[in-house]
Amino acid sequence: MNYGTVAYYTLGCKLNFAETSTIGRTLTEEGFAQIPFDEGADVYVINTCSVTEQADKKCRNIVRKALNYNPDAFVVVVGCYAQLKPEDIANILGVDLVLGANEKFNVVNHLKDLRKKEETLIFNNEIKETKIFTPGFSSGDRTRSFLKIQDGCNYFCSFCTIPLARGRSRNATIEETITKAKELAQTSAREVVLTGVNIGDFGYNTDESFYDLIKELDNIEGIDQYRISSIEPNLLTNEIIEFVAQSKRFVHHFHIPMQSGSDKLLESMRRRYDSSLYKSRIEKIKDLMPNCAIGVDVIVGYPGETDEEFMKTYNLLNELPISYLHVFTYSERDNTTALRMEGSVPVNVRRDRNKMLRILSEKKKRAFYEENINQTETVVFEQSENNGLMNGFTKNYVKVSTPYNPLMVNQIGNVKMVGINPDGTMKIEFIETKMETSSVRNA
Repeated sequence: MNYGTVAYYTLGCKLNFAETSTIGRTLTEEGFAQIPFDEGADVYVINTCSVTEQADKKCRNIVRKALNYNPDAFVVVVGCYAQLKPEDIANILGVDLVLGANEKFNVVNHLKDLRKKEETLIFNNEIKETKIFTPGFSSGDRTRSFLKIQDGCNYFCSFCTIPLARGRSRNATIEETITKAKELAQTSAREVVLTGVNIGDFGYNTDESFYDLIKELDNIEGIDQYRISSIEPNLLTNEIIEFVAQSKRFVHHFHIPMQSGSDKLLESMRRRYDSSLYKSRIEKIKDLMPNCAIGVDVIVGYPGETDEEFMKTYNLLNELPISYLHVFTYSERDNTTALRMEGSVPVNVRRDRNKMLRILSEKKKRAFYEENINQTETVVFEQSENNGLMNGFTKNYVKVSTPYNPLMVNQIGNVKMVGINPDGTMKIEFIETKMETSSVRNA
């Protein structure tokens, strides 16, 4: 094998970051040296997303950038876009290899010859053949790591291509997942984010449950805190909420996709809950954890979303004690049921509704931050530096800023939140800082 240098670029979700790191560790073990993207690597591995049309375009741009840094680089494209539209990627000038869902973790087997290809090689099987679960976690960020606990989805929502890109829901056993988490605990990461396509479905193929898993994770020494990434409201059971409320390590922060406040649209979307169930989940969380951060995914412009149906969404979100929104404008995707539905919403109306909800999100976030003024919280400080400042997040996901101090990077500080800065971050006063001295934390 012609060993050389390799660089990576990840598009999309937290799960993709975990998988890029897993691929990276494999190539490092095989003798490849990882270098920054802009230093002209021999091999570029681009991990793609295909949730929106913009993600597809971004893939093309990243390929061009890679070849600008090294015109002779061997370019490999993996990920959801590679599974869904391999021929489209093969038509991008300079791409040498496209690996679908079943092959992306075997990339090292395809790098025996790093010469540019006259014709792009494609290794892409039907998604139903993708049944193996490959665990992993992200590395490179000292502060947090994304632990992949699940992959695939059985839900087939009418607007979504993820099951076509990643296959059926699957996971490792709890025992295997705990082994991977203990490996992660030996790194310098302070926070572990549990990630997957549909993490609440953990245990679907192992007769275990997400609740069983988090109880075991809570006992692992060496991990300061866990954060649960997006979890479906129908899978976020009361026992999970009650456990997090009294947990030693799970922080008070949930991200719960709603998509619409209209029961008519939720049914059309093939979501597995209604607005009443969603509301009950939020109320349960706030009853047990009044200071808990709650993020919400919502889609605007879905087929059939009249002004009346949109206002059901707006009014429900306005009523609920949520902390912020992730607003997505519906875009037509190939091979989805929604593509064939009537009642298409004009693009300008979609844009206006997106703006309305983004304004609402800012109001909700501001109100949540104001509720936290004069509260004391624990913060993990990050490497980032901006205009002489460094940032961190409280356990309940309030972003704080303070003058940059390299000795505080990846350290835990107990702070009092005293006001809101002009940039929207929280102004703080230090109560105590826990400075680690172990070789692991200072690695």
